[in-house]
Order: sequence, then C-alpha cells, then structure tokens
Amino acid sequence: MRSIEILPTNTSPETLTELTQRTETLKEISPWIQLDIADGVFVPVVSWPYQSGQWAELEVLSRGKKLPYSDSANYEVHLMVQKPREIGELLARAGAKRILGHAETFSGHGAVASAFSAWKAAGAEEVGLAFLLDTPLAEHETQIAECDVVQLMSIATLGRQGATFEPKIVQRIQELHAKYPELTIEIDGGVSTDNIAELARAGATRFGVGSAIMKSEEPKRAYETLKMAAENALQ
Repeated sequence: MRSIEILPTNTSPETLTELTQRTETLKEISPWIQLDIADGVFVPVVSWPYQSGQWAELEVLSRGKKLPYSDSANYEVHLMVQKPREIGELLARAGAKRILGHAETFSGHGAVASAFSAWKAAGAEEVGLAFLLDTPLAEHETQIAECDVVQLMSIATLGRQGATFEPKIVQRIQELHAKYPELTIEIDGGVSTDNIAELARAGATRFGVGSAIMKSEEPKRAYETLKMAAENALQ
C-alpha cells in the first residue's frame, strides 16, 4: 500500500515567534509540518520573513542556528512567493527537508532545474512544484518529470485557512497520477474527512491540512482520523 502522510499546516506565520509557537504545538501532532511562506506579491498575505527586518532572522538561521524544533520536526516549505530560489536555498540551509516552489513563478525549465539543484545542494531531501488550481499541467510536463513531489492546490484562494474546497481537483489528480504513477502527489487546501478518501483513491498520498486539524477540539485525534480515512481508502 502507498504510504499516506498528513502534514498539519503552519499557515503564513507573521513572526518567527509565532512560527516557533505553532511548531511547538504541531510537532506533537505529526512528524511532518508544512510551513507556508507568503511574500505579499504572489499572494496578498505577507508572512515571516517578508515583513520589515525579518530577512536577517532567516539569514541567521541559515548559517547554523536552524529553524525552531528542526531537531524534532520535519519541515516541508510551501513557497507562495514570486522569487522562490533564494529563500528556498536559505530555508534548506536552515533545516527544511522539502522545498516546494510554485510553477507559475519560474521562467522556464532551466530556472526550475537550477532552483532544484540549489535547494538540494543546500540540504533539501525532496524538491518539487506547486500548481494553482487552474494552471494547465500539460504545459509543465518537462518540469514535472524532475519533481520528487507535485503539490496541487485544491482551493482557488491561497494564504489563509478556511478557503472552499474545489471538487474538480479529483479529476486533476487522476490525470496526473495516470501519467506519472510513481510521482508523489500532494493536495493542499480544504482537505477534510469529507473528501480525503476520494482524494487518496484518485492518487494523492500527501495532504497539507489546516482547518480540519487546527480548528478541531482535539487536533491529534483529527490528524489520526484523517490518516486512517486515507489509508482505509487504499485497502
């Protein structure tokens, strides 16, 4: 059976302190955490380290101090930024194990390949592309072939928890999985117990989850319920 992974999302923390506090909570729920970074350009939300004076904090982390709790939490970073290469490299040096940049921000295959190489050289174990809900996947086949993971957004609006899940993502997963059966497909946005089984059957094995875990009265149980639902769908 394909391995299912649920990643509670640390959504666009505004400060390093907020990032630290949320990670302290999330690491007790799951071994993997998805960290959303937003630059205020690619999406209207501005997160750490794009607010005034914060870039220096990231540079310090990249020189050896590391991301908070990176010794006990595995970070996957979802870069909702217009210029992903440099920040991806800094975050990899700071201990992030997976780096995902949006396909829409790269100028072409060469730029993607160069960023992937830089991220892995900086310490990332996996690299990949994220795609907005309506971005044609057929236009990016060369880049997809180089990805360790592809993240498909299943919401139309990025940057905040609680956006509406778009059911058309199911067919999108099916088409991508049929063309790349060995590719890890991750879904981000609106994932819940209402849809995770169908998403898993369509071919997804990783799920970035925000509200369904963090707005639950028992986040750890919500995480376990989601994981079990996805695993049962594959049996």
